[in-house]
Amino acid sequence: MTQAIHRLGVDIGGTFTDVVLEVGDELFSTKVLTTYTAPEDAIIDGMHQVLKKAGLAPSAIGQIIHGTTLATNALIERRGAKTALITTEGFRDVIEMRTESRFEQYDLNLELPEPLLPRQSRLTLTERVNASGEVLCALDEAEIETVADTIAQAGYESVAVGLLHSYANPVHENMIRDVLTKRLPHVMVSLSSEVSPQMREYERFNTVVANAYIKPLMKSYLGRLEGRLKNEGVSCSIFLMHSGGGIISLESAADFPVRLVESGPAGGAVFAANIASKYGLDKVLSFDMGGTTAKICLIKNQTPKTSRVFEVARTYRFKKGSGMPISIPVIDMVEIGAGGGSLAHVDGMNQIRVGPESAGSEPGPACYGRGGDRPAVTDADLVLGKLDPDNFAGGSIQLHKDESGKALTTVIGDTLSMDQQTAAFGLAEVVDENMANAARVHAVENGEDLSEYTMIAFGGAAPLHAGRLCEKLSIDRLLVPPGAGVGSAIGFLRAPFSFEANRSVYMRLSDFDPSLITKLLGELQSEAISFVRSCDAESEILSEFKVYMRYSGQGWEIPVELSAAQVANPQVDVFQSRFEEDYTALFGRTVDGMDIEITVWAVNATTPAHAVQRVASESGSSEARVHGQRTMFDPAQSREVDAAIVLRNEMATGQTVQGPAAITEDETTIILPSSRRAVRQPDGCIDVLVGK
Repeated sequence: MTQAIHRLGVDIGGTFTDVVLEVGDELFSTKVLTTYTAPEDAIIDGMHQVLKKAGLAPSAIGQIIHGTTLATNALIERRGAKTALITTEGFRDVIEMRTESRFEQYDLNLELPEPLLPRQSRLTLTERVNASGEVLCALDEAEIETVADTIAQAGYESVAVGLLHSYANPVHENMIRDVLTKRLPHVMVSLSSEVSPQMREYERFNTVVANAYIKPLMKSYLGRLEGRLKNEGVSCSIFLMHSGGGIISLESAADFPVRLVESGPAGGAVFAANIASKYGLDKVLSFDMGGTTAKICLIKNQTPKTSRVFEVARTYRFKKGSGMPISIPVIDMVEIGAGGGSLAHVDGMNQIRVGPESAGSEPGPACYGRGGDRPAVTDADLVLGKLDPDNFAGGSIQLHKDESGKALTTVIGDTLSMDQQTAAFGLAEVVDENMANAARVHAVENGEDLSEYTMIAFGGAAPLHAGRLCEKLSIDRLLVPPGAGVGSAIGFLRAPFSFEANRSVYMRLSDFDPSLITKLLGELQSEAISFVRSCDAESEILSEFKVYMRYSGQGWEIPVELSAAQVANPQVDVFQSRFEEDYTALFGRTVDGMDIEITVWAVNATTPAHAVQRVASESGSSEARVHGQRTMFDPAQSREVDAAIVLRNEMATGQTVQGPAAITEDETTIILPSSRRAVRQPDGCIDVLVGK
């Protein structure tokens, strides 16, 4: 990828907006509170702060890469555009009927999430295409015009079009777009055959509805952002991070905003993979904890694990099936708990619960002194001595320990007859154990043993909790990279330009057709490359091939990667052996006598990964300078300890710190438990290891 001299990475989170300016090999970063009503305001503020640090003018910025939670928040909060769905007659209620699975089997009062669109906003047309793409019932243009009149009279701003089997033949969806564009030029149109051309109508319809629902909002925001930046003297290209871990153009992001739903966390996974490459680590657990949520991702062989379906807006936080399925290429990660702003309460069984509700940035945790009166994770961290009230966010936010104590006592302490410190300890332990437990489950589901992994922690809150999490998960090594507090924004600057094209074409290995495979993958490769070429006209473009396979009769597939050579000369025995190899790795055995099916084909076009230089690890040569001590609660020992205070920017390569200690910097603080010691590596990473 062609490197711009000065590049800006921007990550809008639920609490903070992170801004990083890359000038050669040097990074300048800041965190500013997210401005919900006009998110671009925080970006402009943060941009000027980092430019001032670097001594540069706005016109010096050569490229901006942006990731945001705006799309996710719009879906969660149901504040998108007035949207209609046009679908095949008889399939109006697909997004409401769901899959009829009960994600909480024994809950008699189970509440299924409401569909994004009410029934009166779902319109039908008489048409039918079968699974092979054959038109069984032709679509009448006059009927489309009638539906268009209905849409106009109701004042819909955006229309999602999802017809049965349109992934196999989009002719009818294209007809609908042509008519709507002609008659209703002001209405935005999203086609499922373009947004998510895959089988399974429930997931596909949900995805195109979500895309249409947030499209006007995101298009407006991106247009405002582009205009504001130009007014500030920034005239460079703006790119967006997508959920699959790559970068797409502003125009593509505006047309397919649903691909931005996991853009911020995806940047974090790319950041962790880049660090893993520097250290030659093949098994890494990425731990990203910010102000609102926390995520983990398994990274093997310096590549984040990916998926093609994920859920947003879960009504039961950790329950698969309780959310809205989105069928797009995405880095596979699991939300594993709460962020620094997540609020605590005591439930009816007198148990401490944390999240999912968050204090956000307005009013923020009680310690912000902005009117919050309920305890958040940050309040517990402050009372336990993990945070310095006078040096939070580089001293830009003064923390009020008395307000934290009051909130902890009122909500938890008085209810459970606990003192302030015990209430804080209970809150922090609940958060840490929730995250550790979900990490264990995620690892088991993927057939992995976390004790063999190295954790890489980033995000403003992760270094505060990562040491304790490692103790709980029996992970012996933790890396906290430089810039950890703004890790996702740095990850944007390390990501390649990429786009994954996929399509559902059903094929059994007993009916293996090499010529059809060559043609299909060739078309997908051309489609993916054209998207990447629209962003980068010069760099080499690599292609990665993947097929989703299963045994006949199974409900879900597993991804199987293929090499370029295997795709150039498709052979049935190669496809079978690759499937059996991956199936055995996941489930421990194959199934004899069963035919194998391919349901989805995918090609990811990408520019080469960001070049890295291997780090020669230091084992430790001298002790770092200690700037006093402060009292800190050690949960492993259930008592207060005297912790050394060390300034991260003063640590020289090879210098060590023995826990208990707090290694401080502007964006975050690394809490070193008594069981761990830290070594400063040549690239600035703090390497946290077991022992003394």
